Parts: sequence; C-alpha cells; structure tokens
Amino acid sequence: MKVGVPKEIKTNENRIALVPAGAEALVGAGHEVLIEAGAGEGSGFGDEMYTAVGARIAADAATVWRDSEMIMKVKEPIEREWKHMRRGQLIFTYFHFAADEKLTKAHLDSGAVCVAYETVELPNRELPLLTPMSEVAGRMAVQEGAKYLEKLYGGRGVLLGGVPGVAPAKVVVLGGGVVGTNAAKMAAGMGAKVIILDLSLERLRYLSDVMPANVQLIHSNRHNILEAIETADLVVGGVLIAGAKAPKLVRREDLKRMRPGSVIVDVAIDQGGCVETIHATTHENPTYVVDGVIHYGVANMPGGVPRTSTLALTNATLPYALQLANKGWKRALKENQALLKGLNAADGQVTYKAVADAFGLPYVPAEKFVG
Repeated sequence: MKVGVPKEIKTNENRIALVPAGAEALVGAGHEVLIEAGAGEGSGFGDEMYTAVGARIAADAATVWRDSEMIMKVKEPIEREWKHMRRGQLIFTYFHFAADEKLTKAHLDSGAVCVAYETVELPNRELPLLTPMSEVAGRMAVQEGAKYLEKLYGGRGVLLGGVPGVAPAKVVVLGGGVVGTNAAKMAAGMGAKVIILDLSLERLRYLSDVMPANVQLIHSNRHNILEAIETADLVVGGVLIAGAKAPKLVRREDLKRMRPGSVIVDVAIDQGGCVETIHATTHENPTYVVDGVIHYGVANMPGGVPRTSTLALTNATLPYALQLANKGWKRALKENQALLKGLNAADGQVTYKAVADAFGLPYVPAEKFVG
C-alpha cells in the first residue's frame, strides 16, 4: 500500500503522524511511504532520517495526497486540505466529527474512508489511540493553568502548591478519566488541593486507592459542581463521551460564582467543550476572558510539546496502521473489532452513531462496509 504523511498545517501543530521507526516498519512490510518535505522537523525528525529507512520525500502536500492510498495525520484535515481528499482514500487521524458539522459534511462529500483514532475502542472500553494524547493534555492542562494563574497573564496571582504558611491553590477536575487522572496527578504533585468529580462510583473508588491524600473524590452532580467551582483557582475540563459532543457542565451563568482571575482549561474542546462559554483557541492566542474568568481552549494542546507527543502517539497508532496497510481497510476492520469502531465515515455515509445523532444524519452501521 502507498502510505502518505503530509505536514500538519493547523496553527502551531508540530507533530507528525509517523516517526522514522514507523516508516521503517511499513517499508519493511513491503509498503511505500511518502513523507512531505519538512513534515517531521517540528518534532525533531529531519527528512534525511526518513530517507535513511527507505521512505521517499515529496515536495508538497498535493503530491502526498495524490499518490497515497492511505493518509496518516495527527489532526483532522482542515479546509485547505479538503480539495485533496478523494473517494475511497483511507484517512487515519483524529477527526472529532461530532464537534464540527462543516468538517463532517466535507468528508462525507469526499467519499473518503475515515478511521478516527479517538473512537478505536477495546472490549474493556479503553480508547488506546486517544489515551496517549489524553495523558499529555491532562498533564499540560495543569502546567498551562498554573502559568495563567500568574498575575502577569491576568490570573489571581496564586502559586498552585502554596508555600509553608500559605494555603495551596484549589484545582477542580471535571471527569476522572485519563485526562482527569493525569491532571490530578500533576496538580497534586505540585502541592495543590485537588477535587475530582466523576459520575462513576466505581471509578471514584479506584481513584481513591491510587491518588495521594491531597486529592478529594466527589460524585458529579449539578450541586457538587457548583459548590466546587465557586472556590476553585483552576478548573480542568476532562469529560469525554466517545465520539460524541461533550456535555456542558459549566454554564454561562455559573461564571459569576467563580473567583475573578480563576482559570478554566477545557481539554474537552476537541469534542465541543464541557464549558458553555469555551471556544477553540490556538497556541498563538490561547486565552480569552469571560466574566473575569480566563478561558484556555487550545484544541491541539499536545502540539505544544511535539517531541513527546509524537513519540507517544506513534507508539500507539503504528500497530493499527500496519494492520490497515497489510490487510486493506475492509479486512483489517473485519478482523479487529476495536479498529472497526474507529470507522466514522465511508463512501459518503456516517458509520458512527454518535456523529449521525449529533447532526441528524442517516446512520449506516460500520459492519455493512466490511461484509
């Protein structure tokens, strides 16, 4: 199979979907690998590192898209790339369709086969291709939140861990999944007082066994959320419903209850965000203020640490990419139920129910495409 990796062109996105070791594995399995010139530089991988393992370098993105049967990316194709997509071409990347109707319809119109990293799901409900970036984003959420709490950036001027004689900051984490767990670990490690809210009592019981003493576990409901955010210095949104839009847990009117200069970092922004007033921002302009509360909504947060993120992501995606290339997408999906759940669109049809429900579109089960 001809596998193409174009350069990521989303603002300040420096990751690449395939490291040289991954290219070597694909070439070793008998496939052709085409990398756009300079695509790996932001992550520290020069073109010569790819040619050394048998990949070819293409001068531009148009060539990569034209000559490839499977496209591997990190982020969803943005509008400038839509003209390159074609019917039957396999695109393997993060899509987050349920948060963007225009994006969804563009891919349906193209007729491309869209396998989404974020909905590949193991029998135990684990999302193996979302997990590494959720780990990065959860940890970065606290790192970024701590920065924007500084007075220089308009924050309350609070140090997360405090100092002897001065109370630490209060960090509220909405959701006890991968993002929330990693955010809580970071915040707790810095000495903050941390509260995690989650709907699952089973999950809360697990977290109570693994979290340090400065992390408090609270059942998530409207009353408890409001009580927690009223005195929070930093709120981290880490809510996920696989493939679907995130629920709005913090409403516009709730901001008036929060402390001026407090910070919200909504990691759920890729799925629309769990804060009503959040909208996507970029690494260049990451924050804005509503009712005195700083909002951070960078949609490709792990792109800020591309070396770490690229290595973590490709460790997870490469085994699945090899299956798709070795077997073709239909056979690979038929033989791997986890990968089958990654199919979001094919031949102009929506094949993931949460995406269809988000926009009132017809839904065709993925099984119908693999026989």
